[in-house]
Amino acid sequence: MTVHSPGNGTHGRTSRADIELIGIYEISKLLSAPNRLETTLAGVLTLLSSFLDMRHGLIALLDGDGEPEIVVGSGWSEENAKRYFKRLPEQAIGQIVATCMPLVVPDVRSDQLFAGTDLDGWGSEDGKPFSLIGVPIKNGEAVVGTLTIDRSYEFADQTPFDQDVRFLTLVANLLGQTLRLHKAVARDRERLMAEQRRLEKQLSAGRDDGVASGKIEGIVGESPALRAALDKVRIVARSRSTVLLRGESGTGKELFASAIHDLSPRSSGPFVKLNCAALPESVLESELFGHEKGAFTGAIQQRKGRFELAHGGTLFLDEIGEISAAFQAKLLRVLQEGEFERVGGTRSLKVDVRLVCATNRDLEAAVSKGEFRADLYYRISVVPIFLPPLRERTGDIPLLAQEILQRFNKEHSTDLTLTSEALRALSGCFFPGNVRELENCIRRTATLARDQQIVAHDLACQNDGCLSSVLWQGSQRAAPSPGFQPLPVIQPQPQMGGTVFAEGESPASPQACPSPGACPVPGGDTRSERDRLVEAMETAGWVQAKAARILGMTPRQIGYALRKHSIPIKRF
Repeated sequence: MTVHSPGNGTHGRTSRADIELIGIYEISKLLSAPNRLETTLAGVLTLLSSFLDMRHGLIALLDGDGEPEIVVGSGWSEENAKRYFKRLPEQAIGQIVATCMPLVVPDVRSDQLFAGTDLDGWGSEDGKPFSLIGVPIKNGEAVVGTLTIDRSYEFADQTPFDQDVRFLTLVANLLGQTLRLHKAVARDRERLMAEQRRLEKQLSAGRDDGVASGKIEGIVGESPALRAALDKVRIVARSRSTVLLRGESGTGKELFASAIHDLSPRSSGPFVKLNCAALPESVLESELFGHEKGAFTGAIQQRKGRFELAHGGTLFLDEIGEISAAFQAKLLRVLQEGEFERVGGTRSLKVDVRLVCATNRDLEAAVSKGEFRADLYYRISVVPIFLPPLRERTGDIPLLAQEILQRFNKEHSTDLTLTSEALRALSGCFFPGNVRELENCIRRTATLARDQQIVAHDLACQNDGCLSSVLWQGSQRAAPSPGFQPLPVIQPQPQMGGTVFAEGESPASPQACPSPGACPVPGGDTRSERDRLVEAMETAGWVQAKAARILGMTPRQIGYALRKHSIPIKRF
């Protein structure tokens, strides 16, 4: 903002008013952006330097005792901002806070308020005088901070202090509203976390009847593999030992963690969860351990971490295998000593928390490569539970599909059903993405369904839209390391759709569905998929379209299967 001399007429005053309006508009846009508080304040000072003849600017937010909590400066480095703010006379800042009124000092070097003040770094190198303007930042009637600027004072009688004071007061009012919003958001976060814990307790109480009958809410299935995992959950839930849930993505690790909590003596306490892979390390430490007010720039108040929020209950750490080596050491200390300090704090805190972790990584391989600490591995893997993938519990697919469709019907007020043919087609699929992929398949099919009944032809795998074919084409599942073994389950010889499987073979076998390729080749014999493909191609004279009709597949699926088994095409 250009300073106009008294000789400027109405046109000059109008131009200044227009510029002030533009400045307020730009600053209000900046304040409404979703940035961290200190970043926003620094941006405000940068904009002010564009609209005012200022050399330096300081925004200081004060705590309840009147001490500077956050100080952001323009014209100084970040580390020097608080130091130069402290050089301002306490009487000057106190006058702004006590009177809730602006302070204007035309010549700082000759003013009694600044007598004996170290002004090194404030004045110009040639010793010319400079002015200081300070305005209060208010939250309601209380002063919560100050906004001060300084500028050259060469022509005292021509400097329009009143216009600058008015402009800075408008900016300070906007800053006060922004600060009030930040504090309201922090309070709402605490309130929502408390409400979440209350609702979880109510839900836990409502699950008591289901738990007593042997069923666990959200976990659907009756296969031997699933029953073995649930039996182990019921045993370990009674103890306080740390549990590590192992399994592929989409096997329901969060549901099993919730089941451990619900079946434990801690079911009346909070169940707090955190995805370790979703947050950067700097934020993860604050989320888990909490922080003290003023621990870092932007920490405007004390905040409890997930460990404290889970006191008396269960803390679920998902994707534990993704944390960095540095954070592994910090987490290990908490598990070993049972205590921690908030970020920026010095007081050790002890909490009573039962820890449940989950990962889809091969931690044994990560330990051998030096990517995961062995001592932390021993701490979190006291009781490992391996969750079976869907291909090892294909008998549960019809139950899961109907449950997912029932939820879809409830959400969309529909009354769709799955025919027996559709259920048989689903039961023969490989589903590398496990229950999450099955849910995707059911919801997509239900969304596009034309009739009330969903038939086999409605499924994406019957129309060259199988996600397994697209996402897993050409990939090979790596064999698990010796330390990563699933639960031993004795599989009976199941019957499905009239097909009897030989000993050692199950509908979940990769031969039943392209892993990854196309959908399954139907048939009741025990020959391999490759042998059936070759026989069909021979019968069809190596015409893929004819072979597809013989096997009940599409030509595109035949092409996937041929490439998967490296079967050369004969030309006649």
